[in-house]
Amino acid sequence: MVSPSWHQYESDEASTVVGDLRVSDPIEAAHLDVERELLAYLPPSYESSDRQYPVVYMHDGQNLFDEATSYDGEWRVDETMTELAKEGTEAIVIGIPNAEDERPIEYAPFYDPVEVPDDANLPREDIEPLGDAYTDWLLDTVCPAVESAFRTSSKRGVVGSSMGGLISLYSFFRDPEAFAFVGAMSPAVSGPWHGIQEFIETAGHVDGRIYVDVGGAEFADDPDQSAQFEEGVKQLVETLEAIGYADELQYVYDADAVHHESEWARRFPEAIRFLLG
Repeated sequence: MVSPSWHQYESDEASTVVGDLRVSDPIEAAHLDVERELLAYLPPSYESSDRQYPVVYMHDGQNLFDEATSYDGEWRVDETMTELAKEGTEAIVIGIPNAEDERPIEYAPFYDPVEVPDDANLPREDIEPLGDAYTDWLLDTVCPAVESAFRTSSKRGVVGSSMGGLISLYSFFRDPEAFAFVGAMSPAVSGPWHGIQEFIETAGHVDGRIYVDVGGAEFADDPDQSAQFEEGVKQLVETLEAIGYADELQYVYDADAVHHESEWARRFPEAIRFLLG
């Protein structure tokens, strides 16, 4: 089992980090032959209590906590969790940085090049998706590294947006015994990744809470792509309802929202309240 050391996050004048954020030593991700550091936000009460906390594993970790490290804005997860702690909602949040150029492959459990939109910056040939390998790495390496270092409860979940939402859904339905909840914001469930729809339908109902949302203007400069994206999410919700999700499912349609971190940051408080509820 990997047991990396953890240290305080080193911020500078440009940093926007709030609260107690830790960074791990680099850990190996053998499926891409790379190493990456994990980020761990600890709740305000962590140091003064002996409680065990739920864990929220989140993808695209460099965009979660610090504007200075993000490539397109931050989710303000640290600010949100600090505020929610005043309501009694606390959790450890783990940020897993993405693989940058390899992100579309690493987060893809399915990939159909025939469905790639004309103007998309995506491979147009058959590729070997690494979604299974990434999920294995999450469960076999990342979770043990976190849960051996911090006081965690048995309640864990996965949250992400776009392709991060896709791999979150896949992880939840592939390994239902591992996760108690999943959050998928503007998930990529159409086009090259439409295979997730049949996968979930075949998997059927598993215990746990599911949060899904989508904007009505995801790609404001490409109405056709936006409509396809929105239709894919609506199909996903219909599938979830058909396999038995009702009170365990929260679906949010945000009519004017675009595909951006600022929108996911705005919807994150409602999502995490529901998932941790």
